[in-house]
Amino acid sequence: MVSNKNRLENFREHREIMNEKVMDLDHLGIKRFFNLDNNTYKKGALSLQTKELLGLVASAVLRCNDCIDYHLEQCVRTGSTKEEIVDALNVALVVGGSIVIPHLRHAIETIELLQEEGSL
Repeated sequence: MVSNKNRLENFREHREIMNEKVMDLDHLGIKRFFNLDNNTYKKGALSLQTKELLGLVASAVLRCNDCIDYHLEQCVRTGSTKEEIVDALNVALVVGGSIVIPHLRHAIETIELLQEEGSL
């Protein structure tokens, strides 16, 4: 069993390895989608911080723990506070309903890991 301390580190490593493998497929449609995703999270009318909080909410409502972890890291990187993140997760809970609760628990665990690292 992997300890909680290593879960986030394992996620980061696995994501990097698998993204490289996906890009190595050299598929135009896949590359275009990844580029679209990358460009969506660049500064525009909305700040980077706002976009990442929106990504976090969408990820929680869609119940994707990998996406939750990714957007939590990006929320921290773009300057969101724990209070802002928790408020955004509340929006996700209200929009998504009780089915979001297990993913809220996952997000809280990830927030604790980010705090242990000193990132948040």
